[in-house]
Amino acid sequence: MTTDNSAPVSGSIMVVGGGISGLTTALEAAEVGYEVFLIEKEASLGGRVSQLKHYFPKLCPPTCGLEINYRRIKDNKNIKVFTMSEVQNVAGDPGDYTVTVKTAPRYVNENCTACGECASVCETEISNEFNFGMDRRKAAYLPHNLAFPMRYVIDPSMGTDDRDKVKEACKYDAVDFDMEEKTIDLKVGAVVWTTGWQPYDATRIDNLGFGRYQNIITNMMLERMASLNGPTQGKMVRPSDDKAPATIAFAQCAGSRDENHLPYCSYICCMASLKHATYLREQYPDAKIYIYYIDLRAPGLKYEKFYAKLKEDENIFFIKGKVAEVSEDETTGNINLVAEDTITGDKIRHNVDLLVLATGMQPTAAIDKPAADLTYDAEGFIVNDFSKGGMFAAGCANKPADVVTSNQNATGMALKAIQTLVRR
Repeated sequence: MTTDNSAPVSGSIMVVGGGISGLTTALEAAEVGYEVFLIEKEASLGGRVSQLKHYFPKLCPPTCGLEINYRRIKDNKNIKVFTMSEVQNVAGDPGDYTVTVKTAPRYVNENCTACGECASVCETEISNEFNFGMDRRKAAYLPHNLAFPMRYVIDPSMGTDDRDKVKEACKYDAVDFDMEEKTIDLKVGAVVWTTGWQPYDATRIDNLGFGRYQNIITNMMLERMASLNGPTQGKMVRPSDDKAPATIAFAQCAGSRDENHLPYCSYICCMASLKHATYLREQYPDAKIYIYYIDLRAPGLKYEKFYAKLKEDENIFFIKGKVAEVSEDETTGNINLVAEDTITGDKIRHNVDLLVLATGMQPTAAIDKPAADLTYDAEGFIVNDFSKGGMFAAGCANKPADVVTSNQNATGMALKAIQTLVRR
């Protein structure tokens, strides 16, 4: 394919990031006939959605969206998946890019059946980052129960003794410690960045005590605790003593709408806390839940109805006021919090079993900028330059969004990528 001025145009599209937006972008382009390279830095596709218990609007488990997409990827020969891979450089112009991709060794090849024998004999343990460090896992591990590809990974920290045991235990000759890092160049006509988001680092919010007091956790930590494949097998308990919390407070806008942290609204935090209240209510029917907020955002009729239903619960209390300071009751491990009710003007003091920080959404690109000619806004979100074309951002790489909005946006960016290939 060539342009009118004879510049070459590649017929391939690269999607960087294998979360829900990346999956949607890749499938939309591949299913109308385009070759797609899907690049994911983790050992499995799925992104943030794979870490959720349920997601809006229907409160579906991750299996609802991910399994069908994985099946579509398996059935589509146009999609080539690269996990444990990162883009090192993008050179060229719209329609004619050369992208350098580096792939780290997995030390497990395609013979793996995910039988788990390697993990059973492995003695080395590492922090489980999928669960935000709340537990540990073996250095030979399956990323999670929805992993795609469904293949084990061996952490390079594994010692020699364990390596020998693991290799001997594998009946399928799947363990390969001779694997090395590989770098390849791929020719593509367009690149869609679906690099997603990171929970804002709550340790940076000095007044909210995260990291100092055990019974202060983040919203994504609670999400993992509520998940059956999480660190507590679905039980939402206090980290200090594994007891069921009778009183739980949520501090909204933890790091959001704050000029010292994230100056913008992260869009999903309010609905995430309302969802978490339903998790808690289902598990603890008599628990009292306090939600401290600046403004509650329920974007759309379905979300507004969800909010209205929760307001009918006599044991859920909405307090318009930002949590200003916290401390720990040394005897009980409970959290003392202080806030001002902006409606009454009263200073409120609460002693709760568990405090959940609704941390904001920070674009991954703000923390780890891609090596490409991209434009960013002041917060690190990638700005789409449609007049230039060639490279686009979808989902939470472009703006804070929920799953539905991310999917809609990803479909649009797949079309923009295709238009780059056929516009001349």
